[in-house]
Amino acid sequence: MALRHAVLAALLDGEYSGYQLAKIFDLSVSNFWHAVPQQLYTELARLETEGLISGRQVIQHDRPNKRVYTVTQAGVDELERFAATPARPGIIRENLLVMVQAVDHLSAGPVIAQLEERAVASAAKIEVFERTLKHLRGDLDEETYLRSGSPIGPYLTCLRGLRFEQENHEWFTSTARLLRARAGAHAEEGEPP
Repeated sequence: MALRHAVLAALLDGEYSGYQLAKIFDLSVSNFWHAVPQQLYTELARLETEGLISGRQVIQHDRPNKRVYTVTQAGVDELERFAATPARPGIIRENLLVMVQAVDHLSAGPVIAQLEERAVASAAKIEVFERTLKHLRGDLDEETYLRSGSPIGPYLTCLRGLRFEQENHEWFTSTARLLRARAGAHAEEGEPP
């Protein structure tokens, strides 16, 4: 997947400025696609040049003017083509996993500390996802929302992000606990951890 498809998908829900799009990426899209604001602005310009989005200038009297964007029919057609192509399986590329892989030959302390830090960060992300899902659902319970609520796409991707972070949190926590216990057992036996 290219950034262009993530941008087009995010713009399907409305007319957004580059700044608003960056916020959307931070809150919802970031669980499956990361982009910094400069990348988004570059991609917006490219998509507009290609006719996949249209932009218009909004005059603001109390702030600088802004440009807002919407998806054109050509952009929807591009997303249709993208959705019809086979999706490649995702892969995990994670520095922390390399550290855990090598932990038998390293001092476990720094690895444990990073696992614990990541568990804290993961718990914070879980809270954000839970708030976002609740906001999207409104007064509906999850079963009802999944059956008939709208929009369903952002809800499902947010739900995937929540489950991913829950799994991360559990793994970070249990792995840190296990490595700490093993290091303690080795210390009691007089062995190097």
